[in-house]
Amino acid sequence: MTAPTALIRETFPVGPLRCNCTIVGDPVSKKAMVVDPGGNPELILARLQRHGLKVVSIVHTHAHFDHFLAAGQLKELTGATLHLHQDDRFLWDNLEMQCRMFGVPYAPVPAPDHWLTDDEELACGCGVALHTPGHTPGSMSFWFADARLLIAGDTLFHRSVGRTDLWGGDAAALKRSIRERLYTLDEEATVVTGHGSDTRLGDEMRENPFVRA
Repeated sequence: MTAPTALIRETFPVGPLRCNCTIVGDPVSKKAMVVDPGGNPELILARLQRHGLKVVSIVHTHAHFDHFLAAGQLKELTGATLHLHQDDRFLWDNLEMQCRMFGVPYAPVPAPDHWLTDDEELACGCGVALHTPGHTPGSMSFWFADARLLIAGDTLFHRSVGRTDLWGGDAAALKRSIRERLYTLDEEATVVTGHGSDTRLGDEMRENPFVRA
């Protein structure tokens, strides 16, 4: 049996709140998804070009303003589709208000093209979407089993968890999502967080002071 070809993955901070934007690409088809383009569209495009990738979908872990700021420009420049869970629609519809509250310039963003669902296969055919509510009602994580890669957005951080004091936050739901969805995955998985450094899932299961397995 031939081993699966390794995914192309690059994560880098963008935008005023240094949100982690991640490019995930199939090295064979050269199709890619961009997760959480929170700013700096030219930088995102340059990274895609460097890897020889064509973005086909722009996917959001949730609809807080710092994770979307380059989404509209990226869609306009590439023709890629926008993806979000429908439970965060109320946040997406109020992106301008979010930006105003935090003093960040707002650039209009079109409505999502596709509403993500739990266990849905992602556009590049290499992973699945997991509904992990708590930080927001529609928070999603993205799991790439062959690559042992989990993109957790603002649900799980290095020795921390996402805040639940913003619109729609639910601390009990967040803990359930982490214990019942994320902590059931491969302990060796690399976790890409919404902000800050990567971590290892097994380490969080044993050492995260907020939620342990």
